[in-house]
Amino acid sequence: MIRVIAFGALVSLAACGADGEPVKPTLNAVVSLGSGGMNTNVSVGARKGPFLVNWGLF
Repeated sequence: MIRVIAFGALVSLAACGADGEPVKPTLNAVVSLGSGGMNTNVSVGARKGPFLVNWGLF
């Protein structure tokens, strides 16, 4: 749980524009249905120039 909170704080700091203009965070959500059942995948991240920080939640 502490890792989730720490990552949220890091993404929030990166998105607030502490060293420049704000970076818009991204959210991706995928729900797929197959023969094995339903699968979900959620990830959050931020991109600035060539750098990308992305973290999958489920």
